Amino acid sequence: MRRVAAFDFDGTLSSRDNVIPFLRRVSGNVAVGRALAIAVPFLAVGRRNRAKRILLARTLRGVPAEDVNRIGEGFAADVVRSHLRDDVVARAAWHRAQGHELVIVSASLLPYLDPIGRRLRLDAVLGTAIEVDAHGRCTGRLAGMNVRGKEKVRRLDAWLGSEPAIVWAYGNSPGDRALLARADHGVRVTRKRLRGGAGPPVR
Repeated sequence: MRRVAAFDFDGTLSSRDNVIPFLRRVSGNVAVGRALAIAVPFLAVGRRNRAKRILLARTLRGVPAEDVNRIGEGFAADVVRSHLRDDVVARAAWHRAQGHELVIVSASLLPYLDPIGRRLRLDAVLGTAIEVDAHGRCTGRLAGMNVRGKEKVRRLDAWLGSEPAIVWAYGNSPGDRALLARADHGVRVTRKRLRGGAGPPVR
């Protein structure tokens, strides 16, 4: 039977949220600041998907996808160098040593998640994609769903297919609750420690 460890990224494998820092890298502080001024009221009432659509529309629309992906490569290198959690990376290494498959399931953006997945030698990256038009420019819209909440479960199950699997899942936020509930071993990641699930002691 397959054994799979599924990791949220922002706040779980990474010590921070990465969407805003990435958008600042692409579009600059001024553009992101203006977008946040419009998006924050939606965040305040829990409409995270709406807030994200606003941010992307106002920072990525019209930007060449080639530029976004190039910036994503450099951003990924910075994240791996400076913004990963040692304890969760150690748990991922433990899973790899057991022969388990490793996958990121995250609302974070693919232009940097994909190269992070390659750098960490993961088996798959299931993240949020950005729509690109026929001219190779970002439309500012999502290509598909924001990978949050129940969408994390849907994406993971689609990737797993019909073959049975024992699943460990790691997450830190309300957006990860469905994923943790779906797993055979759900591990809640707090700022200080990992709670629950099977694996080695993490000090």
